[in-house]
Amino acid sequence: MKKIVLFAAILSCITVAVKAQVASTATQTVNLNLSNAIELTFTGSTTATGAAVNLAFNTVNDYANGVISAAQELKVRSNKKFGVTVKTNNANFSYTGTTTPAPVMPVSGVLSLKVSANATGGAIASPFSASAYSTLSATAANLITNANNGGNQTFSVMYEATPGFTYPAGTYTVDVVYTATQL
Repeated sequence: MKKIVLFAAILSCITVAVKAQVASTATQTVNLNLSNAIELTFTGSTTATGAAVNLAFNTVNDYANGVISAAQELKVRSNKKFGVTVKTNNANFSYTGTTTPAPVMPVSGVLSLKVSANATGGAIASPFSASAYSTLSATAANLITNANNGGNQTFSVMYEATPGFTYPAGTYTVDVVYTATQL
């Protein structure tokens, strides 16, 4: 009987020792090294280059009242608050046509912009607004200020051109440049 009790005691010690060695733990640290990131694109093209906006002046009323574009939507993706500025790449339109010498049409006073929608969480900067057009120039001006970070911050703009009756027929071209900058 002593042998059976001794054998049972040894067997229970072996079982406890085996159970104690079943688990093992290892630890590893994972670091996320985030950088500041910002991207500005036109939603229609999903690139930084939007489709050309063609404003056709076909009637006397177009010249008298001006022509307005459809809304052009832009999207900002940023991991920090941001602002957007707008300017033209030149103070004057470039001209393609048959008149010589080429007429000089200034951007200021002819091409205007309004913010037709703003889902950035930021404010529309003066002199721009959602209800009235403000003239553009070759000097950068704040368009949206203190916008919220996020992956789908959108705003839309509309252009108005009012060249009047001063300029001859032809194509007048200027690039409008938007810049999104993190705050």
